[in-house]
Amino acid sequence: MRVVPLFCAGLALAGLLAGATPATAASPPPVPARHHLDWGACPDRYEELNAAGAQCADVTVPLDHADPQGRTIRVAVSRIRAADPSRRRGVLLSNPGGPGGPGLDSTLRLRPALGDVADRYDLIGFDPRFLGDSTPVGCAPAAPAVPPGPVTSARRDFDRSVRAARDTARRCGRHGDNAALLPHASSRNVARDMDAIRAALGEPRLSYYGVSYGADLGAVYTQLFPGRADRMVLDSSTDPAATQYELFRSAGEPLEEALDAWAGWTARRHGSYALGRTAAEVRARVQRLLDGAERRPVPVAGVRLDAPVLRLVLRQLIQHEEYDAALAGTVRDLVDAAGGKPVEPGPELAAMLEMLASPELADSMLGGAVFMCGDGGWPAGGWPADPETYWKNSWRSRAAQPVFGPFVNGMTAPCAFWETEPAEPGTEIGNDVPVLMLQARRDNNVPYEGALALHRRLTGSRLVTADIRAHGVYGRGSDGLRPVPCADRAVNDYLRGGKLPARDLTCPTAGRPGR
Repeated sequence: MRVVPLFCAGLALAGLLAGATPATAASPPPVPARHHLDWGACPDRYEELNAAGAQCADVTVPLDHADPQGRTIRVAVSRIRAADPSRRRGVLLSNPGGPGGPGLDSTLRLRPALGDVADRYDLIGFDPRFLGDSTPVGCAPAAPAVPPGPVTSARRDFDRSVRAARDTARRCGRHGDNAALLPHASSRNVARDMDAIRAALGEPRLSYYGVSYGADLGAVYTQLFPGRADRMVLDSSTDPAATQYELFRSAGEPLEEALDAWAGWTARRHGSYALGRTAAEVRARVQRLLDGAERRPVPVAGVRLDAPVLRLVLRQLIQHEEYDAALAGTVRDLVDAAGGKPVEPGPELAAMLEMLASPELADSMLGGAVFMCGDGGWPAGGWPADPETYWKNSWRSRAAQPVFGPFVNGMTAPCAFWETEPAEPGTEIGNDVPVLMLQARRDNNVPYEGALALHRRLTGSRLVTADIRAHGVYGRGSDGLRPVPCADRAVNDYLRGGKLPARDLTCPTAGRPGR
């Protein structure tokens, strides 16, 4: 199951506007001197990466790229060499999104979709600065989470989220050396690190595939290094003029539309799930579940799930059409549990409960906070400073967005209380670098209108639209989702031959699931 990081729910960076001058493509620079990298086996936990013949190394980069002779940090990279050296044409760097997601093994997911194209590139993965095996940023340990009591309310849940956000900002801002590191946690600096990787590998130009946050990161790279951008593929991107909070809020409407579509699907299978014979009845059943959880959390497998957590679970499973059955089974389990029935969670709900309790989730949340609060100017990322703004927006949204409005308008990040001011503003996007963009028309993580906004700013781009509900278009068959063959062909033809489609494309309905 392809699941976006829970902290940011798939939303990529925003707030990229502020003071940089739009650039146009320039001639490629001379080939740089290759840096010495100590290639060796990747960390033991990356068994599949090592089995694929990958090697790993650290690239040393400046903490502050404006001070190249100053303090340095490490960026962990992986490399799978081109299988056909006679036709090798360079390196293909990739980023799997987040923000907050490491990407050392992101090349493994790309290889099946690339097919013979993978033979022509050295496939390069990397952990962005301060994440994974790169120089880390940590926060002071949090106090053990206090589970919700037997009786709660929407306001009590909201106040708990405010306390948690304030505590996260304090624990991160004042821990260790973070006061020196965090001002340089920005997508602008990650893009500069990407160019340092290119230089360390001795390559004159960089080809790239990025999805979600990775797509927006690629747009920043084209702006900062237009002459070094080779074949760039940006999959599922956002409006570069929007703030982080605006992007979160913009997901509310497509999320409700996705829930409508799922409710219709579920109603047609009333015999299997017994959640309602019409879409309206299914919708009403979900709403009663949430309304009840705002008064009394739902007990499942020894855990009490309050309404914010239930909205998060729904949010994760509504993103792909292929998850409709998983969502219906999960809602059935939750309705039964709320009604006092003993429930053995189904595989999807059990996996979500395990993820909610995992240390990996805490790491993802930290990484997401570092970049979501560090991008886009000050106050951090454009997030409102007054908690009451979130409460008012959350409450008002219930009229039109009763299920997801409280989630996308609430205090989902610690940025309102972030204590570290970024060292520089963001990057204004506007250039004519050739770029291939992909977007699902019914993406409820990063709405389609955001991709159109970026497409207008990237005047050399072509947009391939897939008329599906999904987040991420390329290589879906590798994740057991329905592939979009014409999108896969467009990417591979571009990476193989370097020619963009003559015009924007809309792909027909996707084929059968990959597995």
